[in-house]
Amino acid sequence: MPVQRVIFTGQVMDSLLSYSRMAYPNEGILLMRGKSKKGVVDVTSVVVPPAAVHAHAYSSFNWYMLPIDSSYLGVAHSHPSGNFSPSHEDLLHSMGKIMVIMGYPYSSYLQVGVYDHNGRSVPFEVKG
Repeated sequence: MPVQRVIFTGQVMDSLLSYSRMAYPNEGILLMRGKSKKGVVDVTSVVVPPAAVHAHAYSSFNWYMLPIDSSYLGVAHSHPSGNFSPSHEDLLHSMGKIMVIMGYPYSSYLQVGVYDHNGRSVPFEVKG
């Protein structure tokens, strides 16, 4: 079933934005964990990927270094440019059900874009 809506806890959204501010002026990258049921994705935590690489125009990590875990929902990363739309490279390397992009200055969820694995924008909400 396609992703129809994404729900973040307030703590997760704060973590995404805080991590992005700490990584600036480089991109930051995080893994998102939670559950997905009937088109609704519930993001309940974030994980810093092992051996992540952070640079001004990209961030990456090796998926093969992760333990097998079905709770990984996708990747969140920041764009220091402020643009929170997925780039061509983002779409080519998308993994999981969702991709989240935080745009500079990372001050609120209004600078966050959520996309399915095909790059289509998905509505989201922040609870708590």
